[in-house]
Amino acid sequence: MKAIVCEEYGAPESLQYKEVSRPTPKDNEVLVGVRVASANAFDWHLMRGTPFLARVSHGLRRPKFPRLGADLAGRVESVGAMVTQFHPGDEVFGEHLGSFAEYVIVPEESLTLKPTNVSFESAASVPLAGITALQALREIGHIRAGQKVLVNGASGAVGTFAVQIAKSFGAEVTGVCSPVNLELVRSIGADHVIDYTHEDFTRSSERYDLILDAVGNHSVSDFRRVLSPRGICVVVGFSTMARLLRIWVMSALTSRKGGMRVVLKTMPVNQEGLVFMKNLLESGKVVPVIDRRYALNEVPAALRYLEAGHARGKVMITVGSPVPAG
Repeated sequence: MKAIVCEEYGAPESLQYKEVSRPTPKDNEVLVGVRVASANAFDWHLMRGTPFLARVSHGLRRPKFPRLGADLAGRVESVGAMVTQFHPGDEVFGEHLGSFAEYVIVPEESLTLKPTNVSFESAASVPLAGITALQALREIGHIRAGQKVLVNGASGAVGTFAVQIAKSFGAEVTGVCSPVNLELVRSIGADHVIDYTHEDFTRSSERYDLILDAVGNHSVSDFRRVLSPRGICVVVGFSTMARLLRIWVMSALTSRKGGMRVVLKTMPVNQEGLVFMKNLLESGKVVPVIDRRYALNEVPAALRYLEAGHARGKVMITVGSPVPAG
């Protein structure tokens, strides 16, 4: 089978599109023929080996697992002996490392069935970005109907999901983005939009019950200035490693004081979250925003575009329809 292989940390040009062995599922695993995958910031960070601290788990000199991609949607080709939820032929979506390939092995608990009224492309866009937004808003932010919610970076992968998820909970949503993306953010349901080139939301007199920051370009004190007395800001993105560390330290210190809190989101994708997002997709409450599409052998170009930081919504990788395993 064909796959994208990352044998050395470096630029997109170092990635290889090559033939690799097709894997065989273990007892609790599912072999999925990938139809569509999606690219995330996680992929180019893994490609680059940045931030450097991440190499402690991913490999100091070179990646321990030389395969990129995480989000996927496709058809089940075969299942392990202990798998009970899925059968060959099922259309599924989920998350597991190595999805930039014609086939990928996925633990049973990292998949769910794809809604029949949703495309493979839409389903594949969801796992990392959609569930990051969901967990930030629901598990950490404890979102409730009627709250004032602000999404910083509302036109990006996480942000476009966050705006729609927040609206599905009945929140009043403000999206912060660049001027070229104002109409996009309005179109996905934001009640208010802020052009960050003309207005700094952290200097506003408005107060928010919940802030989701997908950019990481403000300090903890900036966020606290515009949070309501018991408001929460969840940071899911960062612009530099130094800023991330400052947010990490300062959020821990300020959160001990009670009242308003600033926290970092670090929860993994789980099946319950996938099922929740599946229901939002199926009902039409969430419609993924797709920016660009690339073929599997064009992953280097896709990651180069994503790394530039101007993607609107999701960048998709079309893999195709693999021949049946056997």
